[in-house]
Amino acid sequence: MKSNTSIKSIISMIIVISVLATGCGKGSESVLTDDGNTSESVDTKTYKEDEIESTTPGKSEYSNNESNEEAGNKASSEAWTDSSEDNSVDTVYDSSSAGVSTDNDDTKGASDNDKIEDTNQNKEEKADMDSTISSEDFYISEITDELFNRMKGKSYKDDCNVPREDLRYIHILHKDLEGDTCEGEMVCHKIIAQDLLEIFEELYLNDYPIEHMVLIDEYGADDETSMTANNSSCFNYRVISHTTKISKHGLGIAVDINPLYNPYTKIVDGTRIVEPAAGEPYLDREADFPYKIDEDDLCYKLFIEHGFEWGGSWTSAKDYQHFEMPDSVADELRAIY
Repeated sequence: MKSNTSIKSIISMIIVISVLATGCGKGSESVLTDDGNTSESVDTKTYKEDEIESTTPGKSEYSNNESNEEAGNKASSEAWTDSSEDNSVDTVYDSSSAGVSTDNDDTKGASDNDKIEDTNQNKEEKADMDSTISSEDFYISEITDELFNRMKGKSYKDDCNVPREDLRYIHILHKDLEGDTCEGEMVCHKIIAQDLLEIFEELYLNDYPIEHMVLIDEYGADDETSMTANNSSCFNYRVISHTTKISKHGLGIAVDINPLYNPYTKIVDGTRIVEPAAGEPYLDREADFPYKIDEDDLCYKLFIEHGFEWGGSWTSAKDYQHFEMPDSVADELRAIY
């Protein structure tokens, strides 16, 4: 009886040992088989099948449109975002601080911070816009025969002694008050052409409203008519009243912007003169109305930055529409012509 009991005890111990061996091998890379060889356990095979399935297209944690590198970038970026919650959202994203690979310039570190992404996208769009409009919509050219025929006898008077070769045509885009894009054109002296191009490009990019900008020749080169139509212009040959000196508009170094809402005014013999006459309601510079130019205005700031002087700063008269080059520049040109 004792012998049978011992045999049963031995068998029970073998079973226990076998069970324990199976349990300890669970999840390991291999288990011992009856023939002494090794093979993968069932649990290990299941893990590897799940791992393969997780990297199969369409079943990744990340979108199908993301590469493995992009997925890694996203995880790194999320970790960076979590550890930087106290940082300002306006901080420009630095890919090196997030451990993002920069070997490929086209690869961008994905971020959950929408404001940072929007900021970067806006900068890229603005850069694209800058290169596009400068080459296609904003340009300078000499006065062609076709253009000269439009000007001859109007802005380019028969007695004009400013050489045609010293004038330039500039083509720009501008926004009106409704935000619609309009084509603009202007003739100026060659020494300010590049400045004007840069000023008007910046105004356009900032949605600054300019109602009209066509050659003053479209109005028969008549200042009052052009100003009443709120047309912005530059070159129009004439001399200063009661002198033989060419005016700054006659030289092409003075620019009028939105003149109806920014009129010229002066007291002469006790009588107030307003040009254009229709601009009289806009002499109150404390009032709020569209197209008004003052020292807080972007147009004013840009012209001043480029070396122009503003007629709104004059004391004996006020010319709120008017930006001109200094007298020293005008005198040098007059000495030549």
